[in-house]
Amino acid sequence: MAIIDVVEFELGGSRYALDINLAREIVEMMPITPVPRAPTYIAGIINLRGEITNILNLNNLMDLPMQDIVEDQKIIVLVAEACGGSNLGMIVDDVHSVLQVPEENIEKMDASISSEAYVKGIIKRAKDKENEKEVLVIWIDIAKILEDILEETA
Repeated sequence: MAIIDVVEFELGGSRYALDINLAREIVEMMPITPVPRAPTYIAGIINLRGEITNILNLNNLMDLPMQDIVEDQKIIVLVAEACGGSNLGMIVDDVHSVLQVPEENIEKMDASISSEAYVKGIIKRAKDKENEKEVLVIWIDIAKILEDILEETA
């Protein structure tokens, strides 16, 4: 049985995950410099230890409603190989954990929906300790999102 490693994060009150091999590091939120005339999904740029890093607004990118800025926002910095060699990070409301998910706990999406919605599957997690409900985590296809962005800008 295969085990999938993902980073679980929160965005707009919902849980999402991305493949751990795409995440380089997680950093605390810092001031983001807006870039004039950039697409709406580009929040701006940051200077991360001397490297200029483009920051994506995941809400805009995935057509999710914009949320108020929350206190614990983080930036998930992606590995350069996944981003066509550029430095790229994504704003998330919070990072919860690194999960090892057995493949049997992942519900695959219908192909027609998953390609449009950038969803690889739905991860069924054990019950949440606070309210005893099963937690559903949407496993997003960041690689596909980035591929589409790079195609658009090319």
